[in-house]
Amino acid sequence: MTLVEVVIVEDNKKVSRTHQAFVEKIGGFVVTGIANTIAEARLLLENLEPDLILLDIYFPESNGIDFLRELRAAHRNTDVILITAAREVEMLHSALQGGAFDYMIKPVFFERFQESLENYRKYKEQMDKAGTLTQEEADRLFRKSAPAVALDGNDVPKGIDTVTLKSILAIFAEEGNGAMSASEMGNRIGVSRTTARKYLEYLIAEGILTIHLDYGTKGRPERKYRLDHDSPSA
Repeated sequence: MTLVEVVIVEDNKKVSRTHQAFVEKIGGFVVTGIANTIAEARLLLENLEPDLILLDIYFPESNGIDFLRELRAAHRNTDVILITAAREVEMLHSALQGGAFDYMIKPVFFERFQESLENYRKYKEQMDKAGTLTQEEADRLFRKSAPAVALDGNDVPKGIDTVTLKSILAIFAEEGNGAMSASEMGNRIGVSRTTARKYLEYLIAEGILTIHLDYGTKGRPERKYRLDHDSPSA
């Protein structure tokens, strides 16, 4: 198992200790440093080369997004998971632009924290093993390097219903490795093809489904969807 070295950058000392305890509960991860200011983080990184930084956004003297950009400008070979109370869409967009692996909103419960770190370890192990990539492998790695969005609560976009999402996932689970078109899914859950496709494309964007083209016997290929069994939601 790959040992992942983690640095925690968090201005609240109590929260940083909690996150350290979370990390230490997950096998294969070790905390090599804790910084409670951005200045301390810069000093730590002069001597440490962590695989992963757990980074807050709000600091009295600075901003975690700016520090993320600073890391990228310095070409640091370190991945970042943002853990923050920031709920603004602009912050999430900035995290995406900065190449953050995930974005967790405080308070973070252990199950969500563990899921994020386990996803990161799988991603890192695949990246470490990768030489040349097929398109499917590139798609899988690229999707796993994007911030994860839960299918519960208020994290899904407007117009997407979590009950319908769960119904679709349940149908795919029943089908095993079977692929379905938007029309077929629409018939199963009682919605139009267009509505079904909206949900299916959302699940593609989340890395939960993959696309397969069915060329059949004639005409244009039909777009079909299949559960990605490497996804944590599979």
